[in-house]
Amino acid sequence: MTLANSTRAAIFAVVFGLWPQTVLADAKPDIAGLKAGAITVDAAIIRNFARTEAADQALSSSKLTFRGGLVLSSPSPNFGGWSGLVVGDNAKTLLAISDSGVWLTGRIVYDGTHPTGIADARLGPLLNRDEKPIGRSRDSESIALETGTLKQGSVLVAFERRHRIERYGLSSDGLSADRGTVPLPAAARRMPPNQGLEGMTVMRGGPHKGSLIAFSERLLDHSRNHTGWLWMRTGPAKIHLRNSGDYDITDLSSLDDGSLFVLERRFRWTEGVKMRLRRIAPDEIKPGRTMEGETLIEADLTDQIDNMEGLSVTRLDTGEVLITMISDDNFNHILQRTLLLQFTVNDSGQAKARPQD
Repeated sequence: MTLANSTRAAIFAVVFGLWPQTVLADAKPDIAGLKAGAITVDAAIIRNFARTEAADQALSSSKLTFRGGLVLSSPSPNFGGWSGLVVGDNAKTLLAISDSGVWLTGRIVYDGTHPTGIADARLGPLLNRDEKPIGRSRDSESIALETGTLKQGSVLVAFERRHRIERYGLSSDGLSADRGTVPLPAAARRMPPNQGLEGMTVMRGGPHKGSLIAFSERLLDHSRNHTGWLWMRTGPAKIHLRNSGDYDITDLSSLDDGSLFVLERRFRWTEGVKMRLRRIAPDEIKPGRTMEGETLIEADLTDQIDNMEGLSVTRLDTGEVLITMISDDNFNHILQRTLLLQFTVNDSGQAKARPQD
């Protein structure tokens, strides 16, 4: 690693390994008096995914094409910690959720196909059923569009520490007060407090269309594979993802063909932080089966990545599959960045299922 990347690795070591979780929790802004309203979001354009011309290995060996990226910031003290993401079918509207219990809506501005900024941004707190900002148990980690659109619909939000999935209404004003809870399987009680349902989506197509699927950040079975659940008509059924390379799961998204996309993160002292994106074929998504899928990209600190935690996959009118990711800066605005990255998939077909061992 270069000196610059060694420094970045040390930064991530502090964030992920050395800071007590109570310190990270205290870094989150207080939302008790927060009201929903417009905010300004500033954006610096990222034109190349590789940090240097020589460091293009991630893209050259991937199945993705970099569309463009943004470094996002805002004068709002509540801007940051983005852990979940939904991008509308038009690829212009977005909804993000922060691990401080805050939502963000806005419009992605483009110059052709390259993102250049965020307009019409609004930010507000998640509300309890009494319509007050949620209190201490506000560590929201993932969000999924359940019904409707980003203009009018309903979403599910998963929380950790006090593990749960809550339902919220969605309109042009943002998220409504809490409207109910999705019951979790008993086995979910085994999730560590800080490694809850980090990845969650509602399947948009395929044999499980309309079904909720969620994975713990790191809940390993006896074979050390990742554990999650697929909500069937009979209730949540356990499902597994092969633990390849000892990555943690940070988000899920699904496509209209029934494919499942999995965003993963790994940290090591010797290499810093890495991110990986896998695609799972529809016929590989079955209870009792260990899914594996195919790797679309694997990137490290020689590329424009940070703590990538939010993922949304959209099929454009052109037929292209658009991948959008957002990073969680842990409210470390000096040491980390909020990145919005976009890629297109180089093929238009589904992933091919791998034979089951």
